Amino acid sequence: MLRNTDRRLLDQIEKNALPMKTREQIAQALAASGYIADAELATAISLMQLLKRPLLLEGEAGVGKTEVAKALAAAHATELIRLQCYEGLDQSAALYEWNYQRQLLSIQAHRGEDADAIEHQIFSEKYLLERPLLAAIRRERAPVLLIDEIDRADDEFEAFLLELLSDFQVSIPELGTIKAVTIPHVVLTSNGTRELSDALRRRCLYHYVDYPDVDREARIIMARIDGAGASLSLQIARLVEGIRKEELRKVPGVAETLDWAAALVGLGVNDLHEAPDVVHETLMCLLKTHEDKSRVSREVTERLLGKVA
Repeated sequence: MLRNTDRRLLDQIEKNALPMKTREQIAQALAASGYIADAELATAISLMQLLKRPLLLEGEAGVGKTEVAKALAAAHATELIRLQCYEGLDQSAALYEWNYQRQLLSIQAHRGEDADAIEHQIFSEKYLLERPLLAAIRRERAPVLLIDEIDRADDEFEAFLLELLSDFQVSIPELGTIKAVTIPHVVLTSNGTRELSDALRRRCLYHYVDYPDVDREARIIMARIDGAGASLSLQIARLVEGIRKEELRKVPGVAETLDWAAALVGLGVNDLHEAPDVVHETLMCLLKTHEDKSRVSREVTERLLGKVA
């Protein structure tokens, strides 16, 4: 049996309510916020918004997964609420905590009064400290909730997320079940350091974010770096593509490309071929280990430059 969301999607497709222009409009809105999305990602976001489902973005570190959420928040002119995951992350850091200091002060101030009344008072909204997950479902205007690097969190925390991602509600023992005022736009990112559960994946739409091709990376550079013209941006993107094909320990991501482009523009470089020494000396913006810097020698840089038009 089809669920209501599945039936609605089929009805929308049958009525041609998901035309190509919808995807293009999303891509344009993201571009206006500085993110150059490919067609597949724009489609994933359009379906995410239609179905009100979380979007899981997986890919290597540095390919721009977190930037998707930032651009989406800018495109919607709404708040970005970020939960940075790490090993040992628990519910109190992600959902809510009680303001224990204020509770103790209140208990001391009402000492001698009815214990049940004091308990009812101190476990009220007044003493509740919102953390990212609770904050995201209590906003009047739907925010973008970024659950960043979910693969760094423990299996137990991932299991805890399932209620939120399924029903957009959370349970607080002292207050009961809190349902979402508005359903946030949820983006989860993973670098693939551990395998995520099937239960989590079932609750999400999925998109793999890869390194951009040369043309798209050149457009990203032009969109984000003032003074980077089309010719220089294309040269940079082509050289970065060549460097990524070398046997590196840490492949440079888009963030490193932007740092390098900004450095070259700041140093007045307009053509990579006219400043080979500067090109090589500034590769520290791209290469982040001693091993990689040794591997990309001056000879390697000259060889790669020779392939850049």
